Amino acid sequence: MKRFDCMKALAARLKDELVILSLGGSVDEWYNAAPHMREASLFQQQLGCVTPQALGLAAGLPHRRIVSLDTDGGLLFNLGILATLGNEQPKNLFVVVWDNECYQSIGGPPTHTAFGRVDLAAIARGAGIRHAHTATTVEQFDGLCAEGLASEGPFVVVAKVSGTVQPDIKRKHSDGREDKYIFVRHVEATEGIVIMGPSEHN
Repeated sequence: MKRFDCMKALAARLKDELVILSLGGSVDEWYNAAPHMREASLFQQQLGCVTPQALGLAAGLPHRRIVSLDTDGGLLFNLGILATLGNEQPKNLFVVVWDNECYQSIGGPPTHTAFGRVDLAAIARGAGIRHAHTATTVEQFDGLCAEGLASEGPFVVVAKVSGTVQPDIKRKHSDGREDKYIFVRHVEATEGIVIMGPSEHN
């Protein structure tokens, strides 16, 4: 199944959630699949940091649903986060892992999931995350999204997607620094809080 189709299905279910997502082709795809979520999405650039940052946000805003859009390569860089989720049991964290079985952003060398033995959902369950599932069709993925976004506890969906990027889509036109400020200002506005005050000029 195509990641872009899954993203459109997920985007249709999101309203006031906050989203953290990984680098690579998924950035431009999410930018196009979920235009109403652009300000509410933090476009990350580090492998292994997406779900940990989403967990931090979930802990800081326990009344708000947080969505992590991770990748197989990113999660494999930091499998320890699954043990942390298993122990902490955040009630408001929904994790999607785009498993295309390759490191797409560096030319496509295979990840460990490409060889048919590594099962990320099974690893998550073994780490104490009761609701960890694998989706192989868009319909199955959409159903798991509906369940996960309404769940009370960590919920992981490993989406087995193709390694191709949706063609002919807009490139995201902001850089990482701008993305951070857009996201933080959105959180401030929707939560009625101040995270970063005005800059001081000397």
